[in-house]
Amino acid sequence: MKSKTLKRVAPWALLVLILFLWQVICSVFSVSEFIFPSPLAIAESMVEFAGPLLEHALRTFWVTMAGFAIAVAVGVALGMVIGSSPLLYSAAYPLMTAFNALPKAAFVPVLVVWFGIGAGPAILTAFLISFFPIMVNIATGLATLEPELEDVLRVLGARRLDVLMKVGLPRAMPFFFASLKVAITLAFVGSTVSEMTASNEGIGYLLVSAGSSMRMPLAFAGLVTIGAMAMAMYELFAIIEKRTTGWAHRGAGAQ
Repeated sequence: MKSKTLKRVAPWALLVLILFLWQVICSVFSVSEFIFPSPLAIAESMVEFAGPLLEHALRTFWVTMAGFAIAVAVGVALGMVIGSSPLLYSAAYPLMTAFNALPKAAFVPVLVVWFGIGAGPAILTAFLISFFPIMVNIATGLATLEPELEDVLRVLGARRLDVLMKVGLPRAMPFFFASLKVAITLAFVGSTVSEMTASNEGIGYLLVSAGSSMRMPLAFAGLVTIGAMAMAMYELFAIIEKRTTGWAHRGAGAQ
C-alpha cells in the first residue's frame, strides 16, 4: 500500500520540484518573460486569457479526438488483417515502417490543397501520425501468437478465425492499450502542428499568434494546455487498461 501511494505521489512531487526550480531560476537570474517566462507568469496568462484558451482548447480537443477515432478504426482493421497472415505481415510491415518515417508535417500543405484551411487537415494529420502505433501493436500481438497454442486449438477443431477472435485478440489487448496511450499523445502533436499552418482556430493557431506578438507567457500557456489534455487522455486509457486487462498486470499490481 505504501509503495502504491509513493508511486501516485511521485509524479506530482517531481512536477512541483521542477516548477519550483524553474521559478527560482527565472527570479534569481531575472530572466525576461519574452525569452523564457516563469511558471507564475504563465499561470497569470492562463487566468487572463482563460476564455480564448478554453475556446481554442475545445477546438483542438475535438479535432484531435476525431482524427484519433479514425486512427483507432483504421489501425485496428489493418492490424487484424496484417497480423492474421504471416506472409502479409512480412510484406506490409517494412512498407508501413517506411511510411511512418515520413515527416507528417510535410503532408499538411498537400492536405490544405485537398481540403482547404480548417478542421480537415488537422483531423487527417492527427490520424496519419497516430494510426501506426495502433496498427503495428495489433498486428504484432496477433502475429506473435504461440504456434504450439495455435496447433492445440486446431486439433480441438478451432478454425483460423476462431483462433484469432477468441485467443489472438484477447492476447493483443495489452498491446492495443499500450498503443492507445502512445497514439493519443501523437494525435495532439499532429493536430497542433497542422493548426499552426492550416487553421485560424485551435491551440496551434494560438501558439503562432502569441509568438508573433511576443506574448510568450500565453504561448507557454497554450503548451501547458496541450500537455494537460494529452496527460488526461493518457491517464484515462491507463485506467481503462487496468480495469479491462488486469490479468496482464498481475505482477505490477502485486508490487
